[in-house]
Amino acid sequence: MPRAKPSSRSPSYSGAKSKPPVPKRPARPKPRAASKPSEQKTRSEKSTDLTLTSLLASALRERTFLRLVLSQPLSKSDTALSKVTVRLIEVGGETKYQWAARSHSQELHENLTADELVVQTKSVFGVNFGDAHLFTTEADLTVRWNYSKPQKIKRKPPTQQPSEGAGHNRQKQYLIPAGVPCPFLVEIGVMLPSGQVRPAMYHKFRQINRYLEFVEDLLPQLPPTGPIHVVDFGCGKSYLTFALHHLLTTIHGREVRIVGLDVKTDVIEDCSRIAKALSCSGLHFQIGRIENFTPESHIHLAVSLHACDTATDDALAAALRWKCEAILAVPCCQHEVCQALGRQTLPGLTEYGILKDRFASLATDALRAQFLELHGYRTQVLEFIETEHTPKNLLLRAVRRPDAAVPESASRRQAYEQLKEVLGLKQWHLEAAVLGAT
Repeated sequence: MPRAKPSSRSPSYSGAKSKPPVPKRPARPKPRAASKPSEQKTRSEKSTDLTLTSLLASALRERTFLRLVLSQPLSKSDTALSKVTVRLIEVGGETKYQWAARSHSQELHENLTADELVVQTKSVFGVNFGDAHLFTTEADLTVRWNYSKPQKIKRKPPTQQPSEGAGHNRQKQYLIPAGVPCPFLVEIGVMLPSGQVRPAMYHKFRQINRYLEFVEDLLPQLPPTGPIHVVDFGCGKSYLTFALHHLLTTIHGREVRIVGLDVKTDVIEDCSRIAKALSCSGLHFQIGRIENFTPESHIHLAVSLHACDTATDDALAAALRWKCEAILAVPCCQHEVCQALGRQTLPGLTEYGILKDRFASLATDALRAQFLELHGYRTQVLEFIETEHTPKNLLLRAVRRPDAAVPESASRRQAYEQLKEVLGLKQWHLEAAVLGAT
């Protein structure tokens, strides 16, 4: 008989020991694909060189800072801060950083300089807060406190822009648009060489364009041919003087003779250096006082921007003596009338210091406007820039009337004298300066 084929199954014996199953070899993990450069940017980065303090200082120095948020409080105390937000603001014509610290339902504000912001941030990060979110025009940075180890930093593409981005509708109407390099704005630090407006200087960029709009409206009053003669009294750093030169020469192609006058030697030297570097034809700066300045030829436009207290009146008096075609003045720090007002001049108003001061400023500008009207100028009182940027925001724009030689009306003279009487003034600086010269 043929042998039976052996079974594939082993016979089972009660006394036999079964072999344990052989475990399968684990599969070898596949190598991970190299991440793309864009993915690498969003990963956490450890560095002994980079910290929140160094990143913040760099953003402030390069003027790319937009906002800072400190969160993840490290203390559970009832009095502990829960969050801090920092944003750019304008205070008295200077850039500040508003530190808004929140504790439950209460929020306290403090305005800091750039150096103070760095110091204060360093003092609370890792002590009060564990997370920081730094927003700049170049990147969004998240920094996490890691105790004694290097801080964890995550970098992402920027998600926030300055209050007015390059595509904002209003910028299309600006005489100097954002995104287009403008030599004088680059030189004075308002723009980057690419034409991007520095975030911290957006208020100045808007102020410059607003000023140029006022000048643009005055062009029909100035000579249509030949050089335009301008004096800028108390020109200071001359942001607006350079802007005026740019408008008349670059945008309108006119020949100019512009003099920037100031009493500060260092300021005049710096402005002269910039004018020379930019080859600003017809623009000159000189040291001198308003009342002592004598023009070489007839002045068509007199400008006085933020000349303090009665210096504005000296500038207006000079413009009236020269019979300028147009005047632009932004008054500043009007103390003369305020000092003349008694507590009971207007009971219920002038007895309160802050109300008295604000009323005196408005009354001073009203007197100036009325006085210009009496001397043959059609005068407007306009808002120069929004009050969120500076409280010194009124502009006097005066245009000499064709019939300026005609005596003023009795009613206008009466209104002016009545205002002086209410304020308790017999004579004030502008009136004395003009009468003393005639």
